[in-house]
Amino acid sequence: MKTIAMKFAAIIEYAQDKAKIAKIRPTHRQYLATLKEKGQLAASGPFTDDSGALIVYEAGSKEEAEAILKGDPFHQNAIFLRWELRPWNPVIANRELFPA
Repeated sequence: MKTIAMKFAAIIEYAQDKAKIAKIRPTHRQYLATLKEKGQLAASGPFTDDSGALIVYEAGSKEEAEAILKGDPFHQNAIFLRWELRPWNPVIANRELFPA
């Protein structure tokens, strides 16, 4: 039986080592691009103060979404300090307002 995928929103707090973030960010973004290609990423982006990010995953369960988050180079290099992962049901979206 195939699991129905749903959205999981991760509100993430970053470590404040700006040099480390800048060094690992290209690898992190490549990981996100790979997730997008595989249909596992709905949206992502840092908060404007670079204190963290919002990432919306597409996954079959919360555990699967957390495994995807933990595979991120930012998590593996201790940039993700804390996160809240919640199932999310988008009801209305204005695609014209998303730049990516």
